[in-house]
Parts: sequence; structure tokens; C-alpha cells
Amino acid sequence: MMKRIKCSLLCLFMAVLTAKAQSIGNPLPIPFGDPYVLYDDNGKYYMYGTGGDVKEGFGAYSSTNLKDWEFEGQVYHHDNRNGWGIHSFWAPEVYKKDGKYYMFYSAQWKQNPNKEKENFKIGVAVSDQPTGPFTDLNDRPIFDPGYPIIDANLWFENGKTYLYYSRCCYKHPVESEVAQWARKNGWYNEVEESWVYGVELKPDFSGVIGEPVLLLRPPVKMGKEDWESRSVTAKEVNRRWTEGSFIFKKGKIYYMMYSANNFDGQNYAVGYATSKSPLGPFKKADENPVLQKNGGVTGTGHNSITYSPDGKQMLCVYHGRTEASGHQRLVFIDKMEVNKDGKLVVHGPSLKETK
Repeated sequence: MMKRIKCSLLCLFMAVLTAKAQSIGNPLPIPFGDPYVLYDDNGKYYMYGTGGDVKEGFGAYSSTNLKDWEFEGQVYHHDNRNGWGIHSFWAPEVYKKDGKYYMFYSAQWKQNPNKEKENFKIGVAVSDQPTGPFTDLNDRPIFDPGYPIIDANLWFENGKTYLYYSRCCYKHPVESEVAQWARKNGWYNEVEESWVYGVELKPDFSGVIGEPVLLLRPPVKMGKEDWESRSVTAKEVNRRWTEGSFIFKKGKIYYMMYSANNFDGQNYAVGYATSKSPLGPFKKADENPVLQKNGGVTGTGHNSITYSPDGKQMLCVYHGRTEASGHQRLVFIDKMEVNKDGKLVVHGPSLKETK
């Protein structure tokens, strides 16, 4: 009997050690903003993001266990033969289709006759390998809606491809109770906003089909969604963001995660909305935000989703800051789930380890 107990205790101890060895340490030593993870057929994860000590382009990391990452170098260079961007290379996402890898990203378009400060557009580059080199499909962005756009995210279903993006705050003042409140306080004369849109893409990614549909925007009234207005109410800046969208489907419901507040501040946070259609209408969740700052982590946002190697555990990949990292954004990975009531839960932000 005693031998069985000892054996059981030893097995339990070894199981704990194994789980600890396979856990993910937060934050990861990866200096990315806007992290996106692709799981490839070769059994590797590939992470792409904004920044990361590369020049005018994007770098990538690879891993087999989501804990130990190897830098693959710069995988996209802006001066490739079809390059159209000149700076502000942000938020890359890579999708595999028909054996090729397509990188969607935003950048400042060099075609800028009005010399706009923010002339951001979305483009797509292609490669035969997840580690590049990626070359732009065309020498221009996918499309120009007439205003700056960033943060591309895709959804594939029934032979169709949908592109989601954020219209920038730039030159987009919007009247709301928050704007009126800020004006009454003598803080800001106007409050600019960014909104999330969706539109169908052409099969070859050369353009869009139809007109973009407005899906998400900051609340017009003050009340239960005040978490989306903290950048204004904290007197950080006269802007309210709705950006960094990421869509997935659970059962028959589409879940769209999104980030709000100043991406450069402490109050950056994540909420979600649901719909029965990929192009809405979307309804924001009452329990928002589902990811926000705590005592040790701030600036949590612009997430993507990946899964454990066995496909069973949903994981939220996002960036944040700690006291040790200062203003440098680092990557965090925390468990997440959609519970039996259909509510999305992120178990974070966490420091040390995600077990």
C-alpha cells in the first residue's frame, strides 16, 4: 500500500514538473506590438508583429511549444520590387492559402498628393515560406476607401473572404456625449474616433467587393461602455479608438474581439461583440472589457488567437507593458475560453507563468 502511495505521489510530482516545463512564461522576451500567431502544417508556430528591432518591415519568430521562440529574421522588407509603403509598418497577419503564405499589413502609402500626416492603407504580400521573403502582390494597397485604415484581419467561409479593418481617428471628429462632456470641461473642442469595418475581398486579394460595412464604433452615450472612453476621461488625448479586431466563430456565433483606448497608454483594453453574420450587426458584450490592466501589466491589447498543439486550449496572444519593460511592448499569451453561456473569458493578464 505504501509503495502505491509513493508511486502515486511520484507520478503526481512528475506530472507537475512536466506541466511546469511546458508552461508559457509571461511576458515573452519578444518586443512585438500587435502579435499574430500562425500555426503551420509543419508543426511550428510563427509569430509576426509590429516592431521587433527590424527596419521598415516585419520580423518573425518560430516555436514548437509557444514558450521557446527562435528569431527568424526580417521576413518582409518595404523595398521589395512591388513595395508601396514608406513607414509605419504595423499589424502583420499571415494566412496560408493554396500552399502560399499571404501577409496582410498596414503602412503609410507613398502616393500622397495632399501630404496627409496619416495616409495609412492595407496591402498584401506573398511568400512560399512562412519565414519569407514576402513580396507585395501589387505595387499598391488593396483599396483606398478615402480615409486612412489599419489593422487587417481576415475570415474565410463558404468560398468567400472577408477583410476587417479600422478606420483611423485622423480627421474623423464625431459628436457624442463624451465629446460634449470633454468640451464642457474645457479639455477638447472635438473627439476623433476610429471605427471597425468589414468588406468582402476579391478571391485574388486584388480589391474589394461591394461597400464596407460599419461594424463597431465607440459608444455615443456615456454609461456602461465608459471603459472605451478612458483615453478621453483620463485626459490623455482627444481620441477614442476601436481597432485591432479579430474574428472567430463558435457554433453559429461570430465573435469579434477588439481593442479600445489609446494604444500608447495604460488603458488599452480588449472587449468583444457577437453576431450571427460575418458582416453584422454586432452586439457588444455586457461584461466588457475582458482584458485590461492590472497591478503588474498595462496597455493590454491588439490580440490574436491561437490554440495549443493538441487543438484543445484556446489562447489569447496580445501585447502589454510591465514596470520592468517600461514603454517597450512585449508579448503575452494567456488561456481563454467561450464558456457554456457563450461568454468569452480571458484568464489574464498574467505575469510569471500560464499553466
